[in-house]
Amino acid sequence: MTELILDVLSWILLCLGGGFVLIGGIGTLRLPDFYTRLHAASLTDTMATILIFTGIMLQAGFSLAALKLAAIMLFLLLTGPTASYALANAALQSGLRPRASHVRAKGEGEAA
Repeated sequence: MTELILDVLSWILLCLGGGFVLIGGIGTLRLPDFYTRLHAASLTDTMATILIFTGIMLQAGFSLAALKLAAIMLFLLLTGPTASYALANAALQSGLRPRASHVRAKGEGEAA
């Protein structure tokens, strides 16, 4: 019975992770500029990594393979956001500015 519960839970996590990858891909294709595309891809990539690797670790059970998967997941969770930040910073430093329609003017949206 426990094995069935772990299988169902792992498949739920794997399907949710695949859904996040799909949403990130659609966001990357549909959003208007570089910064919004990068935002969509980086956020969904991090969440999908957690869900997919957790699902695979549940399938692997308590073993050396699960420990290796945890190490890989930790590496990806540390390097993914760092790479996204570096990419956005390099784009900004090279002169690629966000679209004016996405930048709020000073004081806009604040209560009077």
